[in-house]
Amino acid sequence: MAVGPDTLQRMLPVAGFKLGTASAGIKTPGRLDLVLMEIAEDSTVAGVFTKNAFCAAPVQICKRHLEVASPRYLLVNTGNANAGTGQQGYQDAILSCESVAGLTATQDAEVLPFSTGVIGEKLPVEKIVAALPQAQADLKEAGWERAASGILTTDTRPKGSSVQIEYQSQSITLTGISKGSGMIKPNMATMLGYVATDAAIAQPLLQQLLTQATDKSFNRITVDSDTSTNDSCILVATGQSGIEVSAQEPELLQLFSSALEELMQYLAHAIVRDGEGATKFVTVQVDEAATQDEALAVAFDIAHSPLVKTALFASDPNWGRILAVVGRAGVENLDIDALEIYLGDVRIVSAGGRDANYTEEAGQAVMDQEEICIRVVLHRGEVSETVWTTDLSQEYVSINADYRS
Repeated sequence: MAVGPDTLQRMLPVAGFKLGTASAGIKTPGRLDLVLMEIAEDSTVAGVFTKNAFCAAPVQICKRHLEVASPRYLLVNTGNANAGTGQQGYQDAILSCESVAGLTATQDAEVLPFSTGVIGEKLPVEKIVAALPQAQADLKEAGWERAASGILTTDTRPKGSSVQIEYQSQSITLTGISKGSGMIKPNMATMLGYVATDAAIAQPLLQQLLTQATDKSFNRITVDSDTSTNDSCILVATGQSGIEVSAQEPELLQLFSSALEELMQYLAHAIVRDGEGATKFVTVQVDEAATQDEALAVAFDIAHSPLVKTALFASDPNWGRILAVVGRAGVENLDIDALEIYLGDVRIVSAGGRDANYTEEAGQAVMDQEEICIRVVLHRGEVSETVWTTDLSQEYVSINADYRS
């Protein structure tokens, strides 16, 4: 179950970035579950990672390797998160890196490992090592579509897209894939995301651009308010277009920054649309807040409320549930007579209660839609923030109750 058409957008190859996909049989025999990505020499790489204190072994190693080397390979496995696995999990992730390095004549510190799947189970590293030659043989710049399928877990569809920038008769390509469906309330990025561009960008600026785009995309989505142990997002700049993005070209920098945010928002929205058991794609917008923290607190409290989310699943215009969440969101000195709440274009709350012109029929017409906007106008300042979420269905419960069986 997912919201919107099941159509994978065209993904353009990025010069200097290759992807190879294989089946290692980590959890399900025959399923694509291993992806190897090759990064051209002299590329720059940036990353953001989960802030969960129980971050998985591969996350720990990624951070360490990024500090000491310039990555040449990314290795992704699904079916097993290699999280909560202690020293054994760390050693298994290192062995995966060493195996890639031995196969490609690189150093193990030049390999970044990523895992996603069940927490607390030993990584079947021998299966990964055995399938690596198959993934290496599949490496190609046009390998995005197979890789988008190879990184999925409970997802029902692959997620990917491309954006191109035209600047002074030259073009820059950005392409990315993501995965995620449940355990989604990122606190840095998404479950897993990989974006590459053929622009040349110095590493400090690349990191800044990734962090900024993450904060407006993956850090603004939630399915179930759970932050994963394995969240990771990587941005690679190969430089092979010959076009440099830098602060010395502010017009190009702005174009690139906007394109990156557009791409990453698309990938983030795709995760919400494919949220476990989702039947609704919900935008929660808070306008005229005093601060960003205040706006996000109200937006996320609405997006996380089980009562609101179940009403959304039932297409029930039970507006009192939204009103109650806004009231408990912790906004200091909230003037309830001044704020307004909307379902789509229908004002449901004003002057401290049900809007005088609101009708149940108007609210029902909005709730019957597959895509819904809940908008709160606080009338306290000039800050606006938007969060994207899903409803909460019986299928979500079933998926997660049966996850390990």
